[in-house]
Amino acid sequence: MESGNMTLVDRKLKILQAIIDDFITTAQPVGSRTIAKKYNLGISSATIRNEMSDLEELGYLVQPHTSAGRIPSDLGYRLYVDVLMKHYELAAKQKLIIKQLLLDEINKIEDLVQQASKVLSHITNLTSLSLSPQFRKSKLKNIKLVKVDSDKVLLILVSNTGIVKNVLLRIKEASQDVLDRISNLLQHQLKGFSIDELSDDVILNLKNEIVEYGNTIESLVLTLKNTLKEIDDREIYLDGLAHIFNLPEYTDINKAKQFISTIEKKDLLYEALKDNYEEDITIKIGRENNLEEIKDCSLITATYKLNGKVIGKIGVIGPTRMNYARIIPVMEYITKILTDILNKNY
Repeated sequence: MESGNMTLVDRKLKILQAIIDDFITTAQPVGSRTIAKKYNLGISSATIRNEMSDLEELGYLVQPHTSAGRIPSDLGYRLYVDVLMKHYELAAKQKLIIKQLLLDEINKIEDLVQQASKVLSHITNLTSLSLSPQFRKSKLKNIKLVKVDSDKVLLILVSNTGIVKNVLLRIKEASQDVLDRISNLLQHQLKGFSIDELSDDVILNLKNEIVEYGNTIESLVLTLKNTLKEIDDREIYLDGLAHIFNLPEYTDINKAKQFISTIEKKDLLYEALKDNYEEDITIKIGRENNLEEIKDCSLITATYKLNGKVIGKIGVIGPTRMNYARIIPVMEYITKILTDILNKNY
């Protein structure tokens, strides 16, 4: 099986492509007569039937129990995506519409990412999801320490992408004047570092630099080290959940409800999204997904960047029958515009 691709001659590949194209469009299992009639491959229905049997044996097609026709397997879709799929270029008009929708007076980075997710769902007619910009992958722009109680201090962190995070610390016996001086030193030392870059060396230098504040800085440094790495809210934005009701795979209302309840588990989605963070486009088909709950779905994600560093993701989730060839160029263009806007404004 490991040399599956090698054994597929052109004729088999053409038949597999025709079956997948047909199934993506109709959602109906495909028979040899359909292929012979619709796809003008210049071969008989009997030959197509034999080739389809071979493709099934090789694991690229499966036959649903209730049908004489066949449908693509996860392996069939993988071969299609990697080898057979046509690569479409978006029309200039589509590009213009996407650009206008994303440039529509959006001030906050989170709003921009949500708008991108909305546009993606609208164009693909699928449920879209976005992972909000990751604070720990952004650069620190501003740090403030504010005394709120006799033993409580609020640490306010502002990233260069405009994200604000607040952490409540327990620090005793520190006047606001001392906190201001520490804030200024921290600001000077850490500005321009991302949370990911706060190594032990950076922290050690910081302690040596501001040794005069003893216990206060010790407590603060520990918090910076331990808390900031975990500071990101697992904030995932969803759009277009209702689209699934238009898909034949979800005409069964119980199946639709199950999909919605899975998709609304944000921690679950975060687990599915957090992998492959450096890849521009990731396509996980059916059982390639690590999560049992979405093993009959495909998840396509694309990353967006600030100053060359990936800071977040957007994606679509839906049946494995989704139109990969049309969806991927849309995602590539949306994330390109998103990245362009971020780099221009932040």
